[in-house]
Amino acid sequence: MKGGEAKPGETAGSLIDAKIAALGDWRGETLGRLRGLITGADPAIVEEWKWASPVWSCEGICIGETYKIAVKMTFDKGASLADPGKLFNSSLDGNTRRAIDVREGENIDGKALQALIRAAVALNRGGGRG
Repeated sequence: MKGGEAKPGETAGSLIDAKIAALGDWRGETLGRLRGLITGADPAIVEEWKWASPVWSCEGICIGETYKIAVKMTFDKGASLADPGKLFNSSLDGNTRRAIDVREGENIDGKALQALIRAAVALNRGGGRG
């Protein structure tokens, strides 16, 4: 998979599509589903490609990373977000970030994730604590 920033002529969307296709397993399917939930949460969310990973942004939101045992969504300001759906299950000790690890066979509550994404957008737009 390509690393770093997008090259001229490449779009973040095409790089994310390629990453999902290259995974070819449950991680690609999971990343694709998460992508749809994230981008469907707010029309202002844009896809970016940074650090060889998909990033979804509206003045910052989260990065999607894939590992052998999990698809990880790290929220840069996750510690400032309310999490009534109890989705955050990783990086819980930090003062700023929080993450969601989705493992093979696990399902994520789409409505709760979209609510968390909307809270992150509101926080980034200056709407206070999520």
